[in-house]
Amino acid sequence: MAKTKEAAPAPKNHPSHGVYVVEGEGEKAFWTKVGAAWAHSDSEGFNVTLTALPINGRIVIRSRREKEAGE
Repeated sequence: MAKTKEAAPAPKNHPSHGVYVVEGEGEKAFWTKVGAAWAHSDSEGFNVTLTALPINGRIVIRSRREKEAGE
C-alpha cells in the first residue's frame, strides 16, 4: 500500500476588510458591521461574506484596524 501524503493545514485566512452598512451622514452616521471581505491574491477584487442583508443605507468596505483584527 502506497503512503499517502497528508495535506498541510491551510494557513489562517483572516479577512482583510470589514463590511458595514452605513445609515446617515457625517457625525450622525450609524455604522453596523454586516460581514467581512478577503482581497483576492491578484489584488483585483474581493470575496465578500455577509452575516446580514441590509435593506437600506449604503455598503462600505473598510480595511481592518489593529483592534478589529485582534478580536
